[in-house]
Amino acid sequence: MDTGRDNGTGNDKNTINDMSNKGNPTMTTSLAETMQHMNERLGIGKSFDIIYRVVHFGDREACIYFIDGFCKDEIMNELLSDLMKLTPEQMPESAHEMSKKCISYVEVDLKKEWGQIITFVLSGVLALFVDGYDQCLLIDARTYPARSVSEPAKDKALRGSKDGFVETIIFNTALIRRRIRSTDLKMEAMQAGESSKTDIVLCYMGERVDQKFLELIRRRINSISVDALTMNQESLAECLFKKKWYNPFPKFQFSERPDKAAAQILEGDIVILVDNSPSAMITPASIFDMLEEADDYYFPPITGTYLRFSRFLIALATYFITPLYLMLTMNLDWIPQEFQFIMLKEDSNLPLIWQFLILELAIDGLRLAAVNTPSMLSTPLSIMAALVMGEFSVKSGWFNSEVMLYMAFVALASFTQASYELGYALKFMRIINLILTAIFGLYGFIAAVLILVITIACNKTVAGTSYLYPLIPFNGKKLSYRLFRRRLPGSMD
Repeated sequence: MDTGRDNGTGNDKNTINDMSNKGNPTMTTSLAETMQHMNERLGIGKSFDIIYRVVHFGDREACIYFIDGFCKDEIMNELLSDLMKLTPEQMPESAHEMSKKCISYVEVDLKKEWGQIITFVLSGVLALFVDGYDQCLLIDARTYPARSVSEPAKDKALRGSKDGFVETIIFNTALIRRRIRSTDLKMEAMQAGESSKTDIVLCYMGERVDQKFLELIRRRINSISVDALTMNQESLAECLFKKKWYNPFPKFQFSERPDKAAAQILEGDIVILVDNSPSAMITPASIFDMLEEADDYYFPPITGTYLRFSRFLIALATYFITPLYLMLTMNLDWIPQEFQFIMLKEDSNLPLIWQFLILELAIDGLRLAAVNTPSMLSTPLSIMAALVMGEFSVKSGWFNSEVMLYMAFVALASFTQASYELGYALKFMRIINLILTAIFGLYGFIAAVLILVITIACNKTVAGTSYLYPLIPFNGKKLSYRLFRRRLPGSMD
């Protein structure tokens, strides 16, 4: 079936890194030897989607290798039609001359090392071997099945553009190029993975990026020695930053929005795109980067500042509200008279700490269920979950209504964070606080807060800088830009 060729994808020219492949054997001028080698390496006859065709044009015999579903039929037909018209007198003497005179396509490359040729073919490039030529003509006429660049389901914005990254890396680079029309924008192609040979693109502004940090990222990617990046960006992130795995706060910022990625590139950051992943990795990333969203800049400065402070305060509330309530219920005499209404109205059949911990686990269970629930069943099942986790759970005596209220706030407030990783980092810190508060009371609460502060303060970005910069080390001007949404430089007063 020809389902993967014409999905409105256009020219997919997913760049392959031209590595040196030292020690790699090279092809000869004999077409018979070339075909024997290719058939053995590609497993012709065992994989139905790897196709070759022997053709004759001019006074030479040739063979074409390609992956079914990756090559465009129209372009292949046009190329073969042009080649079939060649006469013996018109046949060039070399592959280089033929690529210039006889191949009516834009992207044509010449390779002679087997390792590079095999990689290109498995990536979807059409390989043309001509008897008597010691180089292979690689014609990049491929296309991949891809979805439309619609707005991402996660990184939505109230205003602004509604396009998003997809799994095809060349589309993602085009979305960034559309926003930054500068010759200083660099798209550097690399590869990682012995078997997967996953394509990676480093996007940065040549004059604005930290050159030492850029070289560090290059060196780490080139030194990756894994068989495959099985989980795409997460696998790459673990290879780039291997230290302090116990620190839950994220070292990379992920975004499916091209406008956000473009803005970070213009600020001097590096955006890493990985093939088959619909999001961009932004580095270096501090705690202030994690708390920013696109809506902060799509609204006027005063509104954007309000949204930013609201998000910051809600993040603090999600961490403090349940441990603080647990500590107050353990010390009822600390509750002021005007706040006596927060006390439990009914006796607890289960200790509050266990209620909180069970609900923390139940909320994640509901999230996982929402991801795996078919769309047609999501509404009725969500209603059922609300009834079971709400009124019925309180009436059965498992949970107190006050505990349900505060955990409902925490569950909903966690969705105000654009970063899943930051949300779970706060969740882990909150659970530690709950446990320490239940065991040691006020001293446990203070110790848990100190653990949170130390964990954030001791964290480092991939570049080795402070996770709290520009707060630590202090830079007042840059900190004000982080806290307050300012007008664009050069805008009219």
